[in-house]
Amino acid sequence: MKFVDRINELETLDNEYRKEEATFVVLYGRRRVGKTALINHFCEDKRAIYFLATEENESENRNAFKNLVAETFDNDLLAESSLSSWDPIFKVVASESKNERIILVIDEFQYLGKANASFPSIMQKIWDTILSKSNIMLILCGSLINMMTSQVLNYNSPLYGRRTAQIKLKQIDFAYYHEFNEKLSLDEQIMRYAVTGGVPKYINIFQDEKDVYTAIKKNILSTNAFLYAEPEFLLQKEVSEIGSYFSILKTIAAGNHKLGKIAAALEVHQTKLTSYLKNLMDLDIIEREVPITEEHPEKSKMGLYNIKDNFIAFWFKYVYPNKSLLESGRSEFVEEKIRKNLIDNHVSYVYEDICRQRTWDLLSDSLMFNRVGRWWGAKDVEIDIVAYDSNGKDILFGECKYSKNKKGLSVLDALKDKSREVKWNMENRKEHFVIFSKNGFTDELLEYAEDNHNVYLRTDT
Repeated sequence: MKFVDRINELETLDNEYRKEEATFVVLYGRRRVGKTALINHFCEDKRAIYFLATEENESENRNAFKNLVAETFDNDLLAESSLSSWDPIFKVVASESKNERIILVIDEFQYLGKANASFPSIMQKIWDTILSKSNIMLILCGSLINMMTSQVLNYNSPLYGRRTAQIKLKQIDFAYYHEFNEKLSLDEQIMRYAVTGGVPKYINIFQDEKDVYTAIKKNILSTNAFLYAEPEFLLQKEVSEIGSYFSILKTIAAGNHKLGKIAAALEVHQTKLTSYLKNLMDLDIIEREVPITEEHPEKSKMGLYNIKDNFIAFWFKYVYPNKSLLESGRSEFVEEKIRKNLIDNHVSYVYEDICRQRTWDLLSDSLMFNRVGRWWGAKDVEIDIVAYDSNGKDILFGECKYSKNKKGLSVLDALKDKSREVKWNMENRKEHFVIFSKNGFTDELLEYAEDNHNVYLRTDT
């Protein structure tokens, strides 16, 4: 599997490794996002011990860790010991670190806390009395976000305040997607990214297929496929009442984004949804979005809930509602539905997200902004991109067009009309406009942009 991006994360790990003292890094993120690959890449040329905790009981994990350390350091005494405590094992590692810096990785750390609720306290004592005085870089890694947060990061955790750095590993940005396969055209990259998102495991599964529809048929729609039931595996260990969460996600995927509409579709009171929605946000599966110009987002009544994970959004649009067809062997009906509306109902929205990411590339001496997002108002007016300088005068309005036709002046005129609905700094602002178009622009619009330097045209997202 090709290693892509993770530049900032590697820099953080390298900075922690270079310190002349013990360091304690917490690395966490959803399954498949590439945590182990990042650790392995970082540890390639360094002395490291990698221990993968399991869902077995504490004594089994302790014995496995003891054997790993004994084998790593050729320590027969430790190997033959029968231990009821973790301390002697960590003391061996600490002693060995006198000779050279050692990276000690405990992956799926949350399983140790699950096996023994007091394990975070045990680990706190080990850090305070043994590891913090050694030449060790400790990395605690985990894929169950709720458990890692409660066991390591929360204020109530015994380990709170011990870490010297933390990394919440997220999906790879579209800007790096081409590095997985340099042969893909930009359009092919967008189509695949709309389904796989930035999850390396999913991206690599799609690599050898000739087109996105073949990849979907083989790797998602087949009941035996790796990704067919993936959301169930992702959520079943993170939440209880998985059926309730699935109902909420299906409802949002169907186009219900306001809290009131979600509640109405599910025939429940809004207050019954808040804890579920918060959990889904904590898990990086959904996000609450407000118009970018809102000064107090938490108080805004304009909030919309969106599925932020491309694969989860795709799955709840096309797989979950059609499980009966897929299970009964009639996948061709689902395949045809996907072919007919994948672009209009899914890819075009992902394209907007990509364009918003690339809007930051427009920063220059003549255009400054520090906030980028969407905007919508009470009159059903929506603007794909609004970027502005909260401390200045510049404001940028943008439109994203993922269609076969070249875009002309009418698109710019319509964007200018909509921009008047955004009342931010109306009396003293400098307006700019950007249009992203997959298939380019008419000569008339190109000539206009050449004469008007506040108009930006982009085809290369």
